[in-house]
Amino acid sequence: MKKLTTLLFGLVLVAQTGTAQIDNLATGKQMISDLDASIRKVNDYWQSHNSPKCRAFWDNAAYFTANQKVYQLTREKKYLDYAIDWAEYNHWKGATQKDKSKWQYKTYGEGMDHVLFADWQICFQVYIDLYKLEHRAERIERALEVMCYQAKTKENDYWWWSDALYMGLPIFSKLYTVTHDQKLLDKQYECFKWTDEQLFDTEAQLYYRDGKYVYPKVKTSCNDGKSFWARGDGWVLAGLALVLQDLPRDCKYRPFYIDRFKKLAEGVARCQQPEGHWTRSMLCPDDAPGYETSGTAFFTYGLLWGVNNGILPRDQYKDTISKAYKYLFEVALQPDGSIGYVQPIGEKPDPTKTVNAQSQAPFGTGAWLLAACEFETYFADLSLAGRVAGKK
Repeated sequence: MKKLTTLLFGLVLVAQTGTAQIDNLATGKQMISDLDASIRKVNDYWQSHNSPKCRAFWDNAAYFTANQKVYQLTREKKYLDYAIDWAEYNHWKGATQKDKSKWQYKTYGEGMDHVLFADWQICFQVYIDLYKLEHRAERIERALEVMCYQAKTKENDYWWWSDALYMGLPIFSKLYTVTHDQKLLDKQYECFKWTDEQLFDTEAQLYYRDGKYVYPKVKTSCNDGKSFWARGDGWVLAGLALVLQDLPRDCKYRPFYIDRFKKLAEGVARCQQPEGHWTRSMLCPDDAPGYETSGTAFFTYGLLWGVNNGILPRDQYKDTISKAYKYLFEVALQPDGSIGYVQPIGEKPDPTKTVNAQSQAPFGTGAWLLAACEFETYFADLSLAGRVAGKK
């Protein structure tokens, strides 16, 4: 790991100064090779310790969204097979209630009647990706039934908690890439605007987790300030990145999504700790001190994706990204390939929950893998910049 760290930070320095040259591309190639090995090690560890025969609820499904990125990067068939085994185990469905009159979403629920609840819909993101690899109708039949029904409803308050902006928001634009049905994008924007108006704080440039935490309902111990939960905002930044990946370039809603993505990125970057992580309570580390990986990794993924796609300025975020890399690869990544310091399932900065090197979860590993895969693109671009600089 020290070797990988040295290579990566050396390459960052090359790209920043333009004063060194990578001899015969050797450094850049070795760096990418080592990063790829780390990604495989983490994914292999997770899959060797966890069966794909698990429910399609958000906690597992969040990992599988990242597994898709790993497969796209590596083309390793065993990763694809693992995802298909999971999807088939769940019959390519989320919540299974058939009677539409019983479909619910307004309150938290893990029952099969919560079909319109985003935590039961995130699995559709993976199913759509798998459908694109092999156009078998059963892979998206339930996704089409549920999401097209939702797109036609009059309600717009489906995403009343910030996590839903990763679980549910990206499904509409991803499904649009298959159907090209404009109603999906219209409904996506309508519902996002409702959530944004409820939860986005324009001063802090951050999202509250849900209505229970909007200031002054909850105050931090730091001067009675506003309380923002890192993983909650991590879901949003990563979710917006997923939306922008699929949203048509000429979509009339795209400027608003980009504006929120940029503003949130600025708010997030201001809260980073010197060690490279983000604490669970973003504006008040004292509320829940210590390392935390899931929020940190989702933030890192979002920032990397924004830089890699020209939406965020590289110079503005390079130091934030470098510090986040150091945390993710030197603290979060354990020698055996597990990902530690993941806050357990929750909805707030909770100091009563133990978070240590052994704290693991599917969504935490998924978040780390998302960031790591995006680092490959980021450092490949830096490698190219270093070669160009060396020729001048």
